[in-house]
Amino acid sequence: MNTSNKHGVKRTLSARLSQNAIRYKQNKIAEEKELSESEVNTKKKLKHATNINDNNTALLISNKLLNLFFDQSCISLAKSLLGKVLVRKLQSNEILRGRIVETECYLGTIDKASHSYKGKRTNRNEAMFLPPGTAYVYTIYGMYFCFNISSHEEGSAVLIRALEPLQNTSVMQTFRSVKRKSSAVLKDKDLCNGPSKLCLAFNIDKQLNKVDLCTSNDLWLDDGTEIPCSDIIACKRIGIDSAGEEWANKPLRFYIKDCVYVSMRNKLAENLHKTDTVQDLNIL
Repeated sequence: MNTSNKHGVKRTLSARLSQNAIRYKQNKIAEEKELSESEVNTKKKLKHATNINDNNTALLISNKLLNLFFDQSCISLAKSLLGKVLVRKLQSNEILRGRIVETECYLGTIDKASHSYKGKRTNRNEAMFLPPGTAYVYTIYGMYFCFNISSHEEGSAVLIRALEPLQNTSVMQTFRSVKRKSSAVLKDKDLCNGPSKLCLAFNIDKQLNKVDLCTSNDLWLDDGTEIPCSDIIACKRIGIDSAGEEWANKPLRFYIKDCVYVSMRNKLAENLHKTDTVQDLNIL
């Protein structure tokens, strides 16, 4: 091949890559716009579905998720939960709402980091063996709580790690202030950016353990925004090094990319995610 032909091939390849890059960017912008519009529409629906009674209490029309949604594999459920809305109805009839932005998988009997590893079943973890969509609430450090949702596999559950507060943040502030030494008002992004923090903010405790999220009037999930796979970061779980290197390093934590409400971002996983995106671009 002569020099002019080589330059011609290079220009052709370069032009194709440029066209693919432009097409990819256009699709990405359209996807983000669609997601943004979907979020706006969701909030509009919430607003229109809200009525205020004489006690100034928000009453919301629910779009509750049912058994069919929860009855899926643990990993699939963990990803599907991103963008869904956790709803808590208090004894005062006030409604708290938060969008799920971070989850973590515990794969049951095969998972060395799971409370149900090797089929271990106790009074504490019994909820993990109950039908999909059952709340599993357990105590840590003797004073805090973590909220999980059982999934399809035996003994498996998804830990809810972080929420984006949507409704009645002032009530969440009050609940969060109970065990805080500082009297400073928390930023919205710090209200529910951790498994125990969100339990405090939503007043979730052991009384809600084993609750069926499909039928409960105190705690349930509403449908929300569907998060595309391209916007989901997968990385290692947090605080389970004692389970051994293999299970500690499995990418079983999921969060929404570029979300300020997550508990902790994993820069390595985010960089790998970008690399994968570039590789996908190069093969278009």
